[in-house]
Amino acid sequence: MTDPVEIHFKETVLDGLAEVDGQVAVIADEEGKLATGGSRVNTLTRKALGRLLESERWSKMKTGDVAELAFPAAMAASSVLVLKLPRRPTISEARRGGAALAKARGRVPLLVLAGSLKHIADLALGLALRGYDFTPHKSEPEDEHREVTVMCRDPEAVAKEAGPLAAVAEGVFFTRDLVNEPANVLTTDDFAARLAAMHELGLDVEILEEEQLKELKMGALLAVGQGSESPSKVVVMQWKGGGDEAPFALLGKGVVFDTGGISLKPAAGMEDMTMDMGGAGVVAGVMRTLALRKAKANVVGIVGLVENMPSGNAIRPGDVIRSMKGDTVEVINTDAEGRLVLADVLWYAQERFAPQGMIDLATLTGAMIVALGHEKAGVFANDDTLAEQFLAAAEAEDEGAWRMPLGPAYDKLLKSKVADMKNIGGRWGGAITAAQFLQRFVNDDTPWCHLDVAGVAAVKEGTAMAPAGGTGWGVMALNRLIADRFEG
Repeated sequence: MTDPVEIHFKETVLDGLAEVDGQVAVIADEEGKLATGGSRVNTLTRKALGRLLESERWSKMKTGDVAELAFPAAMAASSVLVLKLPRRPTISEARRGGAALAKARGRVPLLVLAGSLKHIADLALGLALRGYDFTPHKSEPEDEHREVTVMCRDPEAVAKEAGPLAAVAEGVFFTRDLVNEPANVLTTDDFAARLAAMHELGLDVEILEEEQLKELKMGALLAVGQGSESPSKVVVMQWKGGGDEAPFALLGKGVVFDTGGISLKPAAGMEDMTMDMGGAGVVAGVMRTLALRKAKANVVGIVGLVENMPSGNAIRPGDVIRSMKGDTVEVINTDAEGRLVLADVLWYAQERFAPQGMIDLATLTGAMIVALGHEKAGVFANDDTLAEQFLAAAEAEDEGAWRMPLGPAYDKLLKSKVADMKNIGGRWGGAITAAQFLQRFVNDDTPWCHLDVAGVAAVKEGTAMAPAGGTGWGVMALNRLIADRFEG
């Protein structure tokens, strides 16, 4: 997998600053007051740094912006990066400041003079997250030296605080790699193998093959994948870090490629459907994070891995299939396949684990993007407490999320003349009727949230914390939810 940048924390030593190769970053507040080491850099640059801080350019810069002084006099460094940040930034400001440094830096070593800045570990997290680059399929990836050194007060304390955040970064990177992989590489077999390899981290990983899924009567999930040569699978990952309590369940849609099936998608943009396993990718990233930081909680992650292809064996519009629960579904549109996968995964999770609660994630509907764009995921829930806890965790981690409605009126749109329900409810309220469909496979006494991540799992343009491509949205929020709800 893509590894986050190596970040080392050291005591501030200004002797030899003139000989440092690569780039040097200094931090100054809105008034132009420099953090520790900034004055030495100003002297070495023959007051060029001071002139920048007194300029109109600096006054117009926003918190978290970075200015660059190229080829500074009397310094070996190729440039000095100047980050505008309050002396006591919020966690969000510190992370975004680190991300801005990552975006501005070159492919050379970076020395950050952080001094006694607050939330240095979070600045380092932002620097790591925005420094992600997916290059395994480039014939000649650019040479780079990615080391980062952060000079600060009490580096041991900062390094201790940064440890769990490094686990988060690795989980996010794991998710981004999965989402960014092309479908000819990330087949259902390959996806399952990558998850099985996390056994080395202490996860119990079990792969359910098609014969086992048939025995379990997962007819909805198997119907989606029956048109593909890639075998359908369900992967169960268990982290047992708590006591004897029932686990919390995270469930993910893992459609490794979605053509739409017989209800074929338009050709334009179909290449983006490599990201239709984004929900399963997030579940995998969270489970990796929990294992790396040795979370004191019991969590099970279950992902349904399928490929939705048109073929002589594919499901057709008008077919009637039977779910693991026993309910029958009239397939109106084969491109509404993610809900069929999750229907069986949801029921399986409850039957086997009787979880304390469940959250499923899926790149489920284009309607969700129409409603919320690429800024927020849609949150649907049958339990106000769980919804509020997740929304609080998402806000704390700067991952946009918005509560959406559920209600009996939407059920009417799913009525079928030939089966217990249809798999779509028509044009209006498409994200809501999809969630309403899923709710039919959730027991009334099981707290449940459905996260429609269609707009946030992958983006065409970079965000504050991620370059274009897979974002890893949800790993940080779900990790925070588990820490606050089960470990707090």
